[in-house]
Amino acid sequence: MTIKGRDAQVSVIPSAASLVIKALKEPARDHKKGEACPHHGDLKMNDIFHIARVMRPRSMAKSFAGTVKEVLGTVKSVGVTVEGQDPVDVTKQVDEGAIEVPDA
Repeated sequence: MTIKGRDAQVSVIPSAASLVIKALKEPARDHKKGEACPHHGDLKMNDIFHIARVMRPRSMAKSFAGTVKEVLGTVKSVGVTVEGQDPVDVTKQVDEGAIEVPDA
């Protein structure tokens, strides 16, 4: 929230989880009380890089690769895969250099 004089402006900053769910392009759901709603889907690495670019200013990581790994952790917690693989395996591939991460 930014207040200038008597005018207040509200800006919403999306979280990594909401960006991941939006990237899945799932149809809208009717959330019933007490019903769990698991997410299913598969993301591409380009989607992960896009989310990491959006999250980069708020990330505590030193490098862009660290921000990508933070997003992969969020993908794991949401319960989706990355190009058919478990996000933990993709994180290991980023660490080993098997997946090339752009500068930003």
